[in-house]
Amino acid sequence: MKVVITQPLHEDGNKILRDAGLDIEVANAGEPEGYLPFVKDADGLIIRIGHIDRATMEKCPNLKVIGRPGVGVDNVDVKAATELGIPVVIAPGANSRSVAECAFTMMFAAAKDMVRADKETRKGNFKVRSEYKAYEILGKTLGLIGYGHIGSILANMSAAVGMKVMVYDPFVKPEVVEQQGYKYCKDIAPIIKEADVISVHVPLTDATRDLIAAKELGEMKKNAILINCARGGIINEADLYKALKDHAIQAACLDVFAHEPVPADDPLLTLDNVIAYPHMAGQTREAASNVATGAARGVAAVLAGQKWKAVCNPDCYKHPRWAGK
Repeated sequence: MKVVITQPLHEDGNKILRDAGLDIEVANAGEPEGYLPFVKDADGLIIRIGHIDRATMEKCPNLKVIGRPGVGVDNVDVKAATELGIPVVIAPGANSRSVAECAFTMMFAAAKDMVRADKETRKGNFKVRSEYKAYEILGKTLGLIGYGHIGSILANMSAAVGMKVMVYDPFVKPEVVEQQGYKYCKDIAPIIKEADVISVHVPLTDATRDLIAAKELGEMKKNAILINCARGGIINEADLYKALKDHAIQAACLDVFAHEPVPADDPLLTLDNVIAYPHMAGQTREAASNVATGAARGVAAVLAGQKWKAVCNPDCYKHPRWAGK
């Protein structure tokens, strides 16, 4: 059996696939037109960067499983995969610590005005130290939009350094949040208005697209730091650019963008109150191994006829192709 990978996978993941007796081909392409020649006769596909739609799946009659090294599946037509009986394997929790650490680090870098100060110091502007844009984190409020694996780790880290924590997540019961000593919010409005740092940890869906736009940005504190290590598109980037340019909020820390790779001439990259990262929060050595092995194990298991549990579409197993398994 053959598994195609859109871009090179961490070697730990490759080893699992090879040990399962699977042949590996790397397409080095994320767009269907680039990788389709490789996948037409493939049994499995692992998408590192790129996407797959129904039309592509239907052109691959042997395709039995799609793997995602991570948990984001906005680049997969999950509905089509489910209707075709194709499990979409994910790696939940595999990079949670790395992403939470990145958001935590970004918060401090922005609060201390560190990136801008570094650039000014290198220019010989030592007077930047007297602008007093940096502030302490102690006693400030972190607002979390999303309280899954990543959000809960970030909450724990932030509380440990003396921050108050507010949480909005409609899929989490209030008592789960409150028993940790955090404030539960029924909607994002209190977080938008009261938090000093707002960190986004939700998937990109029709409901979350442009979740934070001009109205929300206009209601934030002037010293607010906005962090997005989730998905581009959740924050309206045109509105964010205007808010940052007008210094309506202090800073934004962006690991993700609506269009990736982010173009070098993106307006957000011209601002000195933006910390930009190349969708790398979950790309530590440890996380790269964890997500690769998680996806590889699931893909190998499905190709061996197992109903792997770590899939985003368990209803796929109702398809006739899984009858009797």
